[in-house]
Amino acid sequence: MPQSTSRRRSPEETREDLVQATVRLILKQGFTATRVDAICSEAGVTKGAFFHHFKGKDEIGDAAIAWWGRMGSQAYAPAWDDVEGDPLVRLHRMLDLMIQFTEREAPCVCVVGMMSQEFAQSKPEFRQAADRELAHWSQQVAKLLDQAKCQHPVAQDFDSDSVAWFLNSLWQGSMLVSKTHQDPAMIRRNLEMARHYLDTLFPASNLNPN
Repeated sequence: MPQSTSRRRSPEETREDLVQATVRLILKQGFTATRVDAICSEAGVTKGAFFHHFKGKDEIGDAAIAWWGRMGSQAYAPAWDDVEGDPLVRLHRMLDLMIQFTEREAPCVCVVGMMSQEFAQSKPEFRQAADRELAHWSQQVAKLLDQAKCQHPVAQDFDSDSVAWFLNSLWQGSMLVSKTHQDPAMIRRNLEMARHYLDTLFPASNLNPN
């Protein structure tokens, strides 16, 4: 919903409002269809204010990817940041959080994935920014998998980085396919299969992730 232009804001608040407005528009219609005028209208600021903070549309697109990455890290914090918790329990908690994301009223989509789909071949700077965020997600998951291997017996050894990227691909791909297929429940089904796969890696743990 567009914000009122009458609210007095600090420069930091104005910049944040512009970035969040861009994120909302990307999720709604993609970045290509998002114009600077629409961003300003959505944020409730003037075009002059936009160009005070950003050189152009590409710069705010990069900022939107980074903002989404920070928001994601905060959303996953109950699983990623609980350094005292059992890493396998934390992996299950992460899957629980992902399932909760799919149960919100808004469609379960990802700015990073959408920008990757739109620009991986045409805008190297966006591809690199998106890849950094995807790599960060995979690194966090791989770290938990490595820690879990130190504490729990495994069915057979596996490469944590490869498994983390597999889960990342399943997550991103599920959001894309479910959006195309108009079946949000598909993501939840795939995440439960990911949970089952995780259980096969650590078959003797018999943990209650809750």
